Amino acid sequence: MTDSTADIIVAGHICLDIIPTFSDDQTRLDELIVPGKLVSIGPAVAAMGGPVSNTGLSLHRLGVPVSLMGKVGDDALGHAMLDILSGHGESLAAGMLVIAGEHSSYTLVMNPPGVDRCFLHCSGANDTFAADDVPYDRLAGAKIFHFGYPPLMRRMFAEGGGPLRSVFSQVRAAGVATSLDMAMPDPQSEAGRLDWKAWLAEVLPEVDIFLPSAEEILFMIRRQRFDAATASGAADLASHVDASVLADVADELLDLGAAVVGLKLGDQGLYLRTGDDAPARLANIHATLGDDAWRGRELITPCFAVDVVGTTGSGDATIAGFLAALLRGEPAEAAITAAVAVGACNVEAADSTSGVRPWNETAARLAGGWKRHELRVATPDWRPTDCDGVLASPRDGTS
Repeated sequence: MTDSTADIIVAGHICLDIIPTFSDDQTRLDELIVPGKLVSIGPAVAAMGGPVSNTGLSLHRLGVPVSLMGKVGDDALGHAMLDILSGHGESLAAGMLVIAGEHSSYTLVMNPPGVDRCFLHCSGANDTFAADDVPYDRLAGAKIFHFGYPPLMRRMFAEGGGPLRSVFSQVRAAGVATSLDMAMPDPQSEAGRLDWKAWLAEVLPEVDIFLPSAEEILFMIRRQRFDAATASGAADLASHVDASVLADVADELLDLGAAVVGLKLGDQGLYLRTGDDAPARLANIHATLGDDAWRGRELITPCFAVDVVGTTGSGDATIAGFLAALLRGEPAEAAITAAVAVGACNVEAADSTSGVRPWNETAARLAGGWKRHELRVATPDWRPTDCDGVLASPRDGTS
């Protein structure tokens, strides 16, 4: 793939996911992982993990020209990852950094049916990914530069966010819109103890599109609320988050510098908030995004109903759907609908990308009256929009 054909560049964390398969009656991790106990399970699925592969390959499956920038070691796991990427498209491994003497990252994904997944993770070469590892000369022709999972990349979360701000500053200087996704750090790790609010204050002025999960951002800037939810054993966000909480968090993130904030709500959907400067900062992606229709928006939409096989990569796929919609110049309502549609397709497969369908197939599924789940986040006084299933707040820019 030449630089001029890559509409989106996806950079950041990449690893090899090793996903054991479980029977339908193996639904409790505390009964599966017991010292000294042998548990019979099914074959393992080896797949790519992290946003470089998950978001990048999801975009590729949607039909978006994409270039990948990640770092692996010159070891067996690293070469396995390169082979997998090349199997999806001959050029997809071309932008990867292969470093002798480094260990490639891998994750054991424990994903029994009907249970939210958990991970055993080794960061490997991701920890040494630095600002000067980005080949800025490859930005030519790109519309969006998406970076994912800095909390799992030591040099990207260290130094108060300065290295990642440097990356985004150089990307924006080249006329390319910037997009950022986060990850949940281990609370006991160095990343878990970081002052993430200060880090975000450093980085977000250079971020046009910020797409964390609600859990991640509550951990980072509303820690008391996050700890209360964890201590209560809440099964989902609906027990502790309503529209007013989402609005409060999103407004703070806009004040810190982001232009577009999307908060992923797991199986509850996607919340969107945009600032007054969003049209100007998105106009280089597509001319229609520069219209007032993207100014001051506040929307929420639930997920689509599917038979869930595995949730690995669902958030990354949701981001792919959103970014693909931006490339097409879709209105905000259609963009968040596309995001949750691609995320829903993703969870119909055990691995992180094979459930994602081409854009035209996804659009046809939407046109066929695809049923949505009921929205469980409390949204008093919100109104339906012309886009089925999407609600707008009283302060939405089009109200």
